[in-house]
Order: sequence, then structure tokens, then C-alpha cells
Amino acid sequence: MAIALRIDWPEVTPEVYEAARDRVRWEEDVPDGLLTHASWFDDGGFHVFDIWESEGQFAQFIAGRIEPVLKGELGLQSDPTVTTSPLHRRFVAPGVSGAA
Repeated sequence: MAIALRIDWPEVTPEVYEAARDRVRWEEDVPDGLLTHASWFDDGGFHVFDIWESEGQFAQFIAGRIEPVLKGELGLQSDPTVTTSPLHRRFVAPGVSGAA
């Protein structure tokens, strides 16, 4: 079952995010099951909204590719708050594609 998820992680800075993106290369080597990724920063820190084909695929990506970089190479100490819900519907406007 597809899921929508939100990640909130105050410890992640724009510099940490870009370093992780460069190392993990999820835009070039898209993880199995990832359908949509959006991220932003505000006064509360780093936030993500993703849609995945399954919670298991998300968990596999985090354990296999994200945690070794963020916790290992980049030395983050905290854990994110992750909220998941079954996806009810997904709509992508015509003509929308690619990364921004």
C-alpha cells in the first residue's frame, strides 16, 4: 500500500542536506518505491514530504542508504520525527516533471 510521509528533523541544515544528496545520489539512483520527494527548511528546521509505494521500501532506503551517510559519515546525533499515513490519492498536474 502506498504511503504519504512527513519527516521533521531540526538538526539537518541546508549544508547537511546537500552533502547527503551528493553522497547518496537519490536523484540519479532513485530508490525502489520512491514516487515523490519534496523538502524545505523553516524556523523548525528540515522537513520532507514523500510518497512511497510501501513503508517497507522507505525503511529499506533509510537503513541502507540514508543512515550510513547521515549518522555515519556526517555524524548526526538526533533522530527525525517520521509520520506516515496510507495514501488516499495522488495527483500530479499535467506538464509537471523533473526536479526543481
